[in-house]
Amino acid sequence: MKKLGLLTAALIAAAPLTSAKGIAPVGVDSISFDRHGEYMMLDMNLDLTPTDVQSRRAQVLTPLIVSENGDTLSLPSVGVYGRQRYINYLRNDRAGLSRESETAFKASERPADFSYEAAVPFQPWMNGSQLLMRRRLFGCANCLIEERIDPVTTYFQVNPAIPEIIYFDAKDEGPVVESLEGAAYIDFIVDKTNIEPNYRRNPQELFKIQSTIDTVLNDKDVRITGVWLKGFASPESPYSHNTDLAIGRTKALKEHIRQLYNFDPDIIATDYEPEDWAGLRRFVVASNIDHKSEILELIDSDMAPDPKEALIKKRFPKEYKFMLDNFYPALRHTEYRITYEVKRFDDLEKIRQVMRTRPNRLTLRDFFLLGNACAPGSDEFNEVYETAVRMYPDNPVANINAANAALQRKDYVTAEKYLSRAGDSPEAVYARGSLAFSQGQYDKSESLMRQLPDMKAARDVLDEIARIRAHSQEKVSRISLD
Repeated sequence: MKKLGLLTAALIAAAPLTSAKGIAPVGVDSISFDRHGEYMMLDMNLDLTPTDVQSRRAQVLTPLIVSENGDTLSLPSVGVYGRQRYINYLRNDRAGLSRESETAFKASERPADFSYEAAVPFQPWMNGSQLLMRRRLFGCANCLIEERIDPVTTYFQVNPAIPEIIYFDAKDEGPVVESLEGAAYIDFIVDKTNIEPNYRRNPQELFKIQSTIDTVLNDKDVRITGVWLKGFASPESPYSHNTDLAIGRTKALKEHIRQLYNFDPDIIATDYEPEDWAGLRRFVVASNIDHKSEILELIDSDMAPDPKEALIKKRFPKEYKFMLDNFYPALRHTEYRITYEVKRFDDLEKIRQVMRTRPNRLTLRDFFLLGNACAPGSDEFNEVYETAVRMYPDNPVANINAANAALQRKDYVTAEKYLSRAGDSPEAVYARGSLAFSQGQYDKSESLMRQLPDMKAARDVLDEIARIRAHSQEKVSRISLD
């Protein structure tokens, strides 16, 4: 690349050395003068039909890339040589008159149309540069008879405006609700429903329930909303009696908890199941007792509970005794669940802390409050939206915003993954159209954006697509260098 120190206007206005007679016109069409990655590419068709020259003359065409500041780069030339000049060209080891890379034709053998292609490393000064055509007519002693420089086209760097990235707030769906649950095996005296705190395993089992409640009560970020208890009895004895035992024992445990904690009476709810046949079935399946399949068949039958238990005891007395001693005690238990809701967070620092320790406690509203406070594209910004979609993987808004964050950092693969779970809302359609635009898929983007006539951001993208296409069409018009 060399600097001629001339402005484009001066180059174009350069006067011929002699009269203009002699230089042939050239037709140029199908012009593509564009950047492709790291290269500036030129493709065009040259109509060489008019370039007939006398035997001792030659006409040389040299495309030039010229900036407004006079930076100039000569591209490979095309020469049309008269008969005698072509013989000299061959004698001089095909050294062309341009003294640079050159495609030479004998005048009588020149093609009517020549497909010209050239690629040179792109340089920043080429933005806004012009493509000029230098035509030079040489005489018998390599003397320059005439020279003309004409404009062909201009390279306007098309920087598609990045679609507006729009983040959407989620609907306030209330606080996060969580629960802790477990099972306690409270021992009751035979046929009794009152709890003896120091009887057998009761100190440890009652402590399990109490410690679960205390864990929640000591967490300042949550509020207990419910305590659920469900009592079970084992299948021995009449079903009606087991019903009374299950109800009474569950009620006793409720009263025990009520005395320990100052709960609102409505917080504690109870349920019961007179005989835990499902639990018995699990024990049998996991065991290796004799007649296992026959016992399971009876357990799964539609028989009423009392005849069912009596038949198992009659047919398989040894196995029944084993189950009574080893399986039945564990069937007399209470399931419990502590339900609580996480308090609302409005302090950004608190939200930030919870996100790093217990992100499942944040609502989408919390994530978006923090996201709006972060610098777009920053590491924390990306972390917020990535964490939000990890906590709410099926939420359309979480996926749209995570996709938009990926679009902002030009991570199109990740954006496409999230958009597959974003639903079909206008916001999701706009995000998909933005992704298609960013990938240069203008037809697809246009089709999506046309579905959103009332969204200004979508109309802006359509205007940008129209601008890009108009520029592309400008590059293919035919010009004639007379």
